[in-house]
Amino acid sequence: MAEHRPDAAPEPESSGGSAALGALPAVSYVMPVLNEADHIEAAVASLVAQDYRGPFDIMLALGPSTDGTDELVARLSRADSRVRSVVNELGTTPEGLNIAIRATANPVVVRVDAHSALPTDYTRIAVDTLVRTGAANVGGVMAAEGVTPFEKAVALAYGSRVGLGGTPHHVGGEEGPAETVYLGVFRRDRLEAAGLFDENIRRGQDWELNRRLRASGDLVWFNPALHVTYRPRSSYRKLARQFLSTGLWRGELARRFPSSNGLRYFVPPVMVLGVVVGLLLGIAGLIEAAAGQGATWLLLGFLIPGFYVAFVLLATVLVAGRSGLPTALWFLLVLPCIHFCWGIGFFFGVAKLTRNIQAYTGR
Repeated sequence: MAEHRPDAAPEPESSGGSAALGALPAVSYVMPVLNEADHIEAAVASLVAQDYRGPFDIMLALGPSTDGTDELVARLSRADSRVRSVVNELGTTPEGLNIAIRATANPVVVRVDAHSALPTDYTRIAVDTLVRTGAANVGGVMAAEGVTPFEKAVALAYGSRVGLGGTPHHVGGEEGPAETVYLGVFRRDRLEAAGLFDENIRRGQDWELNRRLRASGDLVWFNPALHVTYRPRSSYRKLARQFLSTGLWRGELARRFPSSNGLRYFVPPVMVLGVVVGLLLGIAGLIEAAAGQGATWLLLGFLIPGFYVAFVLLATVLVAGRSGLPTALWFLLVLPCIHFCWGIGFFFGVAKLTRNIQAYTGR
């Protein structure tokens, strides 16, 4: 990636009512944690290793884990008094974030995910960007990295336009004002003025909070120099649950805020509808042909799922073709999983069925 040059950034807009931060404001890292025994140590280690010279603390909101996460966090706290924890009884992301935010007091709040690892310069660049732009929230790129062939396939889907639509916080782009950003580094005063995260929104709470910030005149700023390593889900079942939930809540948000949603959010559900209708028409055509009714034009319906299959095959060659045969074969399955689970979930969300399947999808 090219070297970050602040003088090349677009002229920032003014942000409403932000207090001066000073050169090295104290930082609070906040992280909701639930069943993250495999990732929590690396995530916390990446925070402690930051080259930012200002003071900091780390607040972990512990949900009802069953995999030994709490014991690991207790050990981390004994080893470093800056690592603290609070109880998040419901275990959901927005409640955990708000509980952690309220348990801290530093003027800069850095949201962290247990599946992410921050590069050592992340906080330094983020705080510099807050001071330089006057933004209420800054963020960068979710750089997914996998270890197994399956995880590598998921990471490739995350970072390509054929997977998640090519938004800047997935594939990068120019520095400047943004609709939303990954995670977020906030001025506490603007975060509190906005009312923190909406605890009724289990996923997409970042987008919804950034929508409120922008509506109040605050600036949300994307800086591609902020790269966060993200660890994808490790199994097909976990990936399916993740994207069913993501699509579900995106549908909910589309229903609540219809004028605030871009067209890209409707691509997966339209694709799902097209493939299903095409299959039904094609099957009806086969039945008619077998019965000698002559309505063979219905067989043209198979062109729609056929086009989608061709799209997946071409995308696999272009995106995963050089990543080895195991990763490419997984990509063939990962891409439809993301598209269909997201699209199906979207329909449930729009139909106000969010609560009905929340128990399956989790937080």
